[in-house]
Formats: sequence, C-alpha cells, structure tokens
Amino acid sequence: MITEKMMKYLKKTDRTLLEMHTGMLLFGFACQLVGAFFAEEQLRFASSLWFGVLFAVINSIHMARTLDRALPNGEEAAKIITRGYVFRYLMVIIILAVISVTNVMSTLIVFLGYMSLKITAYLQPFTHKFYNMLFHETDPVPTALPDEETREPEEAS
Repeated sequence: MITEKMMKYLKKTDRTLLEMHTGMLLFGFACQLVGAFFAEEQLRFASSLWFGVLFAVINSIHMARTLDRALPNGEEAAKIITRGYVFRYLMVIIILAVISVTNVMSTLIVFLGYMSLKITAYLQPFTHKFYNMLFHETDPVPTALPDEETREPEEAS
C-alpha cells in the first residue's frame, strides 16, 4: 500500500507529469500484456517497449521543463518552445535511426512505447480522477463569466 512518505512525495510532484507518467506506465503494461501472448521474441519485445516508454517519460520531463523555462519569458517563449520541440523530435529521429541501423531493438516496438506519450492524453481524464480519489481532492466547479451587457463599466484611468 502507499505509505505516508510516498503520499507526500506524490503530492509534491508536478500533478500533470504524475498523471502523464501513470498513463504511460498503464499503456506500457497493456502493451506488455498483449505482447506476452503474441510476441515471438519476448525479451526483445519487452526491452524495446520499455525503452520506448522510458524515452517518452524523459521527453515529457523535457517538455515540462521547456514550458516552465519559456512561459515567464514573454515574447521569447515561442522561440524557446520551438527549440525544445525541434530538439525532442531530432532526438526521436536520431534514436530511431540508430536502433534501426544497429537492429539492437525493434524500431517499431520502440516507437510504440514512445507513442505512450500521445496515448496518455486520452488516458488523462482517468488518471486525473484516480489521483483526485487518491489525494481526496475535487476539482473546482467552473463558473460562467458575466455577459458584456451585465458587466459594470470600468472606470477610466
């Protein structure tokens, strides 16, 4: 079960990254389960899949750090985000090319594991609800903004 120390650590972590990483792991476990029945080379399949998932986790951390670094910089934010995006995709191309040339792992399965980064977006509502339950939290109820007609006029400065 989850200890008090683990719970404090989980609450301190970036909630979005925690939810993303949980989704990536769930996707990895689901793929591993399917691969256990259909993959001919179990070890090659597993190492390729989990390398891809690990690569996706690293890329998600880089993405979060890039956004944290970029957003306070105003006009420079777009350039910083673009550089991070280009860097991440160049790394994907390089890693997949090296794997393809060396044939150490299955390129397709590594890519499948990397796609956990994309699949986690679809799993996010479920992981979000799970962590809300785990942390005994609820999301704030959104309220509508007042219409333009009912808003009080702003005072001229």
